[in-house]
Amino acid sequence: MPRSNSISSISSASSLAESEERMQIFVKNIAGDTIPLTVPSNTSISTLRSLLALRTNLPSSDLRLVFAGKHLCDSESTLADYSIAREATLHLALPLRGGMPPKKIRCSYKTCKDAAQRIVGDCGFCSGHFCGKHRLLEDHKCEGLEDCKKESHERNADKLNSERTVAIKGI
Repeated sequence: MPRSNSISSISSASSLAESEERMQIFVKNIAGDTIPLTVPSNTSISTLRSLLALRTNLPSSDLRLVFAGKHLCDSESTLADYSIAREATLHLALPLRGGMPPKKIRCSYKTCKDAAQRIVGDCGFCSGHFCGKHRLLEDHKCEGLEDCKKESHERNADKLNSERTVAIKGI
């Protein structure tokens, strides 16, 4: 038996709903392609999404249906509840991902409006973000400057002491 171009039956429900009125609706996707579907008028929106998921190879959770400017909910409401008639066109939309692009980080130094350098412009002591001119602790007069100098001095002294060679006398 040749396969038709549209999903024309809901296999488990078709035997029960032979006497129900069947109608053809069209679903237009983002690319402009139109998908014809023949379904009973009491088909739920969730069933329609499942059919479209099979047809478009997209997960049904990502499909949004729009009719007459209204988004069709995924509840158990049917096509008849939304007054969708024969040969009506539904629009298929995909959910929007993301949001606004990240805001550009500006230099935290007084009146400077330059863009802050990523990673190397971040001060670990005052939590500021600085451009190439103000990224050094001395340039932006960081409050933690003295602590930073002491800490780095101690770190360097410990490293030098650990690398010191000890002369063994008596050999």
